[in-house]
Amino acid sequence: MCRVLDLQQAVLAKNDACAHTLREELAARGTAVVNLLSSPGSGKTALLERELTLARERGVPVAALTADLATENDAVRLARAEVPVKQVLTDGLCHLEAEMLGGHLDGWLPADTRLLFVENVGNLVCPASYDLGETLRVVLASVTEGEDKPLKYPTAFGLAHLVLITKTDLAAAVDFDETTFRANVERINPGAEVVRTSVRGGEGLGTLLERALAARENGPGHIPVMTRRSHHLHDGLEDRDGDRGPVGSSRS
Repeated sequence: MCRVLDLQQAVLAKNDACAHTLREELAARGTAVVNLLSSPGSGKTALLERELTLARERGVPVAALTADLATENDAVRLARAEVPVKQVLTDGLCHLEAEMLGGHLDGWLPADTRLLFVENVGNLVCPASYDLGETLRVVLASVTEGEDKPLKYPTAFGLAHLVLITKTDLAAAVDFDETTFRANVERINPGAEVVRTSVRGGEGLGTLLERALAARENGPGHIPVMTRRSHHLHDGLEDRDGDRGPVGSSRS
């Protein structure tokens, strides 16, 4: 067990070093990275497509990189926003890493890009421990996923600068308890902003873009407690089921 933990720490320490370098390199050229994490089916791609379209309409130079284990379906959808888009196939890897991201940006990312949106692999476990050199980390959860997601995945929600509730037009139909969800976020990540969004109804559209631009200019604003406790994003390593974090919780 000790050897496994040592290996995990070594891998994450290497990733942190790569992320630090990537963050500095991108900042020097005026680019901020927005790392989007969520479960599969949260509506992440649909929301991102709308935000990218808004950015283009407002004259904000943006680009998007989307990661999946297989298929280029998400890249095809995001390309409808008419901004630079790149698909990364991880060949079974459940998350992106900073070195991997940097390699895919080399020679592709337009020089004038102000915001790079990274749509991470649909997974709230593995991606949560890996810093990608982002300026803003955003976790999305749909109303169909239930109110206890922050408690089940404390590292993902605990390291977020911003939390987005998606598909709010379905909230009544699935009996979503927003008050409880917000209380659970506050328990895991005190002070984190929680924003309602609906691609179908239009609620909250443009908020992600606004928060990303603000973070590019002034930093993320909110600093998660889990980040303050350590200089490394992997403080409090998750166990193999992803349920280790700042508070106790039951497994899925």
